[in-house]
Amino acid sequence: MREVDVAGVEAGTGLVGDRYGGGSGKRGITLIQAEHLPVIAALSGHASLAPSLLRRNLLVEGIPLAALKGHRFRIGDVLLEGTGDCDPCSRMEKALGAGGYNAMRGMGGLCARVLEGGTLRLGDAVEWVAA
Repeated sequence: MREVDVAGVEAGTGLVGDRYGGGSGKRGITLIQAEHLPVIAALSGHASLAPSLLRRNLLVEGIPLAALKGHRFRIGDVLLEGTGDCDPCSRMEKALGAGGYNAMRGMGGLCARVLEGGTLRLGDAVEWVAA
């Protein structure tokens, strides 16, 4: 995992250079809410957490990701569709320590399908797209 300020995104695939790109179209990009980080940290016994530890592609704030499930939205010029919850996996036990998996339950974020590729930039707004 590495943090970048700009990333290319391909329709039907995901982030350019992502080793998981090209897999399930429903999980082209994964997102997590910044507001959940302090809660996950507290539940897993940490003072704070680096977002990269949680292995999601994008960190967003100011919008509840659950509201985007089943809906289209834009980030920058990239069109996405929320496909479902991004449930934690067993790797969270290694990343966060014992109890890491349970600390993330219900706060693992959102999976999204990439409908139109483009470029994502740090600070791009998340915008709802009417159907």
